Amino acid sequence: MATCLGPAAEADLTTATATSSSATAPPVRLWLQPTVIALVVVAAFIGCYVGLQRNPQPHRVPVAVAGQELPGEISQVLGDSVDVHPVADAATGRAEVERRDVVAALSGRAASDRLRLEIGGANGQSTTTAVKSLIGAYAHASGQRLTTVDVVPFARFDSRGLAGFYMAFGVTLAGFVLAQNVLGLANHLHLHHRFWLLSGASVAIGIVATVIAGPILGAVPAPVMPLAFALTLLAAAAAFTTKLLGTYLGPVGVPVATLLLLTVGNSTSGAAIGPDLLPSAAHAVSALLPPGAAVRAVTDLSYFHGAQAVQPLTTLALWAVIAATLVGLRPRLRRRRTRVTT
Repeated sequence: MATCLGPAAEADLTTATATSSSATAPPVRLWLQPTVIALVVVAAFIGCYVGLQRNPQPHRVPVAVAGQELPGEISQVLGDSVDVHPVADAATGRAEVERRDVVAALSGRAASDRLRLEIGGANGQSTTTAVKSLIGAYAHASGQRLTTVDVVPFARFDSRGLAGFYMAFGVTLAGFVLAQNVLGLANHLHLHHRFWLLSGASVAIGIVATVIAGPILGAVPAPVMPLAFALTLLAAAAAFTTKLLGTYLGPVGVPVATLLLLTVGNSTSGAAIGPDLLPSAAHAVSALLPPGAAVRAVTDLSYFHGAQAVQPLTTLALWAVIAATLVGLRPRLRRRRTRVTT
């Protein structure tokens, strides 16, 4: 038996149904925010990694040149592609290569048609290949024979020179994942317990990465203790930076950390593409971000006796300490804001 409702009752039923439907429908923001974040991350990742490899060009690659006339000729012919460092003789040039002051050293006798190019292969294949191509073109045009010698070659089990990049990427990723998990423990662990967790796990990450890449696989010939210290600083920098961004920015903080550390940081680190071949903007941030600083530290410790390691280690320490300090200040700032509003 059908029940007939009056116009007023039908209107009430329609309104109740619409209200119930609107109450259960999720806000558009809940659909839009994760989609936009995912699209930004994929666009930035592909744009950085693929875009930076599209057409790398050498820009002021440091090269030591011995002789009286040769430095001027190289500078005039190759222009801004190289940054010529005049040196007294071939031995001085080789010493600068071994200290990582320059990427390569060129020498030749005035009465000879032979040139000798000594490169530091550990600076990366892309960089050294670019230098060999530039100097080779000069030698061919001037009718001279060029002999190339790698005086700082890669380790036997790192023939392509990518171990440092993969190590930095893995440690950065581990620090990022560590902080992401700790962010979810905010209601279960006190702040100082979370600090101990981040710090202790960063030390463990650094040690595990060092032991695997060094003594076990033999791909990174750096001394164990300095390498473990550098990788611990990298893990701490990644972990505390991710914690900082997640604490201050909320749900958006983790994607921002992904873009900063895993995307921009690793793609501009200078391992896959030498820093001297990066575009100006990427070159400017390369050494300032934790992955780029870590790659430089690992390379210096592995092949150049740590000659240039102080600066990248300082950069990593600053990232870790500043991020940790700002995380520690968050409760105090929140209490101060609460007192001001009340």
